[in-house]
Amino acid sequence: MGRVGKTTLAQVVYNDDMVKEYFDLKVWVCVTQEFDVSGMRRTIIEAIPLTCDASDLNHQQIKLKEFLSNKRFLIVLDDVWNENYIVWEILRRPFEYGAQGSKIIVTTRSEIVASTMLTVPIYHLKLLSDDDCWLLFAEHAFEGIELDTFAKLRDTGRNIVKKCSGLPLTAKALRGLLRSKRDESEWEKVLKSDIWDFPDARKLSI
Repeated sequence: MGRVGKTTLAQVVYNDDMVKEYFDLKVWVCVTQEFDVSGMRRTIIEAIPLTCDASDLNHQQIKLKEFLSNKRFLIVLDDVWNENYIVWEILRRPFEYGAQGSKIIVTTRSEIVASTMLTVPIYHLKLLSDDDCWLLFAEHAFEGIELDTFAKLRDTGRNIVKKCSGLPLTAKALRGLLRSKRDESEWEKVLKSDIWDFPDARKLSI
């Protein structure tokens, strides 16, 4: 499911101070739907950085294997869509030479991708409760004001949050939109917008 916070959680882990100290190398790769092994490997090589022949797949493989050998690394592959097992087998071969404790984190909406990459149990993010979603929304939407002084906005905000269906990124997008607005009609406009009638409304950056 999109907009549930997979990338955000991975970013928190990736930027944690203890994680920075533990790994010799960290690389973050944003994966596109037009997945290409050579392009992916080249992105990783450039992020290291490592010099090699960009047109020679075998040379890429060898140089990456040599560089990662005995290094403890963390690689994040964010928003993976490709479900081809053979493709992933080719991509991850150089990573098998890393030091013990090396990790690859994959974020994906696909159960097939998660199963293909599986070495540890899949971590499924849960939707937020209405109360937690409200706290996330209200933290910035009402920043610097007393909720009791804007009772109508508070009530409308609660109803907007319910339409977010527990998706944190939708709540964050809405709080940014409404943060500087104190006119009740602006909040009502969002609450009654036709956008909620679309099947993928919760995934949209409103």
